Amino acid sequence: MDNRFRAKGWLYLLPAILFLGVFMVYPLVDVFVYSFEEGFNFANQSFFGTGSYNYSYVLRDPYFIQALKNTFIIVIITVPLSTLIALLISLGLSSIKPLRELFQTVFFLPYVTNTLAVGLVFMILFKKTEYSDGLINILIEFFGGKGVDFITGPYAAKMFVMCFYTIWVVLPFKILILTSALASVPKVYYSAAEVDGTRPFRVFYKITLPMISPMIFYLVITGFIGAFKAYSDEVALFGTDLNSAGMNTIVGYIYDMLYGNSGGYPSYASAAAIILFAIVLTITVINLMVSSRRR
Repeated sequence: MDNRFRAKGWLYLLPAILFLGVFMVYPLVDVFVYSFEEGFNFANQSFFGTGSYNYSYVLRDPYFIQALKNTFIIVIITVPLSTLIALLISLGLSSIKPLRELFQTVFFLPYVTNTLAVGLVFMILFKKTEYSDGLINILIEFFGGKGVDFITGPYAAKMFVMCFYTIWVVLPFKILILTSALASVPKVYYSAAEVDGTRPFRVFYKITLPMISPMIFYLVITGFIGAFKAYSDEVALFGTDLNSAGMNTIVGYIYDMLYGNSGGYPSYASAAAIILFAIVLTITVINLMVSSRRR
């Protein structure tokens, strides 16, 4: 009887296993193999040797180093900041009784808006043209500052726009998750703290934060993964030639090696993809270890 139930369970899982095997496991193994095939040619499916040259080339490529730098800056700045801002907004929304649902809907609207459309709006707001300095520069000059070309100007200005845009895009989802987490905290804990006369900060640190910490770690882990996969946001702001703009990312570098102006190098693209996979896997494992210890 147990064996029949076990076999039936495996039959139920079989479609999902086949789907994951065909669309996730096999491509990953295939890319790993490609990354060691030197000079692989898509046209005739040939290569002239195997080894680690593809990895050494990618790790010495100035475009990849720049893309790696950009990606890490985006990750380090946007993930903690967006999570902190989302937590503060969620706390504010949770303390508002009237029109709470309306405010939650307003904060969630950017999440259902196309990211490319939002990126084009940001570009219009920040970009200097021959006809206009852009709304942001107009405001800066109105308050006595000096206008900056945020789209084609200094690297720091472009990175500021990129991080600002990334935080704006990811905030709605994080606000939704944290607002739900805050609503699920049992009210009895707050009632007991109120009876004891506990200060608000201590209530947050001793009750609220531990209760929602699993959701925070979930957002941090998914935020790291999402930030490392950044590409379409950069295209929306700086165009398709991200190498010239100095704003390429690792995913953009992989795409360029396959299909872009420097395309036709699947071996290099595969090596870069495996490096990205190793980075994301390492950071995810570290985050999971830290979260398990805190529990």
